Amino acid sequence: MHRTLSTVARGTAFEQRSLQLLQEYFSMSLKRVGGKSDGGVDLLGWWWLPLSSDSQSNSITPPRRRIRVLAQCKAEKKKFSPNYVREMEGVWHMHVQAHSLSGSSTPVSELGTVALLLSESNFTTATLTRALGSSVPFLLMHLPPPPPISSDLRVETALGEVGTAFWNPALGGAQGLLRGELDVRWERDPGGGGRPGLWCRDKRVQNWTPDTPGEYVNAFEDIDR
Repeated sequence: MHRTLSTVARGTAFEQRSLQLLQEYFSMSLKRVGGKSDGGVDLLGWWWLPLSSDSQSNSITPPRRRIRVLAQCKAEKKKFSPNYVREMEGVWHMHVQAHSLSGSSTPVSELGTVALLLSESNFTTATLTRALGSSVPFLLMHLPPPPPISSDLRVETALGEVGTAFWNPALGGAQGLLRGELDVRWERDPGGGGRPGLWCRDKRVQNWTPDTPGEYVNAFEDIDR
């Protein structure tokens, strides 16, 4: 018999699963926010991406640039509505404005802010169309539910898969945050299946986050400003 989770517990479990998947496969170091004062954000943190082609890494410059991540997680059975895109646009503008008014200096290695939408259910065509035409840098990821818990320990610890990943021109286009230098490609596993992967100038991007606090900067330094 499988235990049915409450709506709150289901949402919390999805946030935690999303956080782990993004750290293990997409070079994101995030933390859960939650609560009444979360400002419409479930996960907050950084996305660590390769240096641009005209940058050099040394003992001072980090091996990655970072993008501020504002993420919302939706663990719903119904398909993901375009209303969530409109809601996230408002959240993004609010956070970006608050950050600019705080007077915080932006590190050279910080590219900007991305709005990340994570869903257990599929995105509708209307949702993708809305995100595609948005001026806000959007990344949408479908994370299907993992296999049901069973007596098999390999299944119990499974995080599930990344079903699809989609970004709009404001993020991945030539004039977007990523300057057209990265793309998402479907990578097939030898045994079948697969997942989206990040590629930069035709090379697979290896997963990397600053595990050691002193390695560059604390991943969450100035994150709430």
